[in-house]
Amino acid sequence: MRFLSVFLPRLSTDRLLRRRAAAPEAFALYARAKGAERLTAVDAGARRLGLLPGMAVADARARCPALELAEADPKADAALLDALADWSRRFTPLAAPDAPDGLLLDVTGAAHLFGGEAALLDETEARLGAQGFCARAAIAPGPALARALARFSSLRRVDDAAPQDEIDRLAAALPVEALGLGTEAVAGLRRAGLRRIGDLLDRPRAPLAARFGQAALTRLDALTCRLRDPIRPRFEAPAFIAERRFPDGLTRREDIEATLKRLAADLAPLLERAGVGARRLEAVFYRVDGAVKRLVAGTSRPLRDPPRLAALLAERLAAAAEEDGLDAGYGFDVLRLCATEVEETTPPQTAFVARREETADADLGDLLDRLGARLGLRRVLRLHAEAAHLPEFAVAALPAAQGAPAAFPPQEAPRPLRLFERPESIEAVALFPDGPPLKFRWRRVLHEVVAFEGPERIAPPWWTLADAGPTRDYFHAQDREGHLFWLFREGLYGRETERPRWFVHGLS
Repeated sequence: MRFLSVFLPRLSTDRLLRRRAAAPEAFALYARAKGAERLTAVDAGARRLGLLPGMAVADARARCPALELAEADPKADAALLDALADWSRRFTPLAAPDAPDGLLLDVTGAAHLFGGEAALLDETEARLGAQGFCARAAIAPGPALARALARFSSLRRVDDAAPQDEIDRLAAALPVEALGLGTEAVAGLRRAGLRRIGDLLDRPRAPLAARFGQAALTRLDALTCRLRDPIRPRFEAPAFIAERRFPDGLTRREDIEATLKRLAADLAPLLERAGVGARRLEAVFYRVDGAVKRLVAGTSRPLRDPPRLAALLAERLAAAAEEDGLDAGYGFDVLRLCATEVEETTPPQTAFVARREETADADLGDLLDRLGARLGLRRVLRLHAEAAHLPEFAVAALPAAQGAPAAFPPQEAPRPLRLFERPESIEAVALFPDGPPLKFRWRRVLHEVVAFEGPERIAPPWWTLADAGPTRDYFHAQDREGHLFWLFREGLYGRETERPRWFVHGLS
C-alpha cells in the first residue's frame, strides 16, 4: 500500500491571501475565546516577525503595527479542505481530507501514471503552489507515517520494500507530536521525558499503555506501519472509470464532446466485461486552476452502447451549458467518466431484421434518457395503474426510469381521455333530483346536454375510511357543440344528502 499525505501549514491564511495581487507585510487570523482575542493562524511574513498562533492580538499589534488581521472562519477552512480533497481525486479516486490542514491519498498503483512517486510528489506540490497554497507532501507505506513525514521531516518518501527496522529507525527521529494525539496527551508524554518516537519504541508497551492509554500505542503502531490504518475517502471509488489527460487544457465545447465520446468508447468494454450496464454516469472535469466540475446523467435502463452513452453525455453537456455554463476557464486538463451506478444486463440477441417492439423500446429509452439529461430523470414521469377505487387515485405519475408500468387493467366502463387531478364543482340542473343533468355551467360557460350515458355508480372506499364520503353517480354527457364531459353527482338524494352536488371530472 502507498499513501500520499499533503500538509497545508498555512491553509487558513492562504485561503484569504491567494487571490490577492500583493500580499501584506504580515497577516494573521484571530478568534475570541474567554473574553480575549488571540491569533489562530499566521502567514509566512508574520511568522518571520516572531508572531505565532496563540499570541494575544494586542501583543501582536504592539510587535508589528502593520499587522493585518481577519477573523478566523473554521467552516470556510473545512469547506476549502473538502474542495481540495475533490481536486486531489485527479491523482487517485481515493482521497480524503485530513482535518484541519491536510489531505490523504491512497496512491497504490497510481504513481506510475505520473512518472513515479517522486514526480507525483513534485506535481502535487507544484499544482497546489500554483493555486496559492504552501504545501509539503510525502509518500509512505502507511498513512500515519506519510502524515508524520509531511509535517515533521524533510524526508519525502519511504520505499515500499523498506524493512521494519528501517521504518522504526526513521520514525524514531520524529517528535511525539507526530503521533497525532491531543495537546494534553503530548504534554503528558513530554513531562514524562518522552520527546521522540524512539523514546517510546525503547520502552515496554504495558507500562506505556497503563500510563498513556491504549490509544497512544495504537497511534505508535500505525506510525511504524505495524497496524493497517485505512483512510476514509470522501467519495467511494467507482468501479468503472475512464479518463484522458491533456498537457494543455480543453476549452472548446467541440473538443470536450469529442473527448467524452472517446471516454464512452473506453468505458463500454469495462462494463461489457463485467456484464453490467450504467444506470448513472458522472463526468468530472478538472480545470487547470484547480476547480472541479461534475455532470451527472441517469439512464432509464442499463446502458453500455458507446454511441448512446456519448449522445446522453452530449445532451447533458448542452443542458449544463444552458443552465449555468460549463466555465472552462483556462481549460480542463483531466476529463474522467465514471459509472457510479450499474445494473446487470444481458446483451440482446441480434437478428437480421429488428422487431418493431425492440426498436420502439429502444427509441423510447433513448427519448427518456435525453429528456432526463435535460430536465432531470426524476422529472420525466410515466403513468402507472394503482389499485384504488376512486378514479382520481387509480393512476399515479412515477419517474419513468423506474421501469415500464404494468398494463392497465380492463375497465368495465369507459373513462375520459383526460382526467382532472381534482374534480371541479359546477352548477347543474336536472329534471329530478337523482336524474341526469339537463344543463350545467362550468367555468362561466353554460352547456346544454343533448345526450348522455349513465349513471355509473361508484361507492366510496368505506372499508378503508369510516368517513369516506358520499356515493358518486357518473354520467358521460354531450353538449350542443359536441363536447364530451364526464360528470358526477355526489350524494344519493334522500339517503345521503338533500342537496346533491355536481362536478366535472374529465373530458373526452
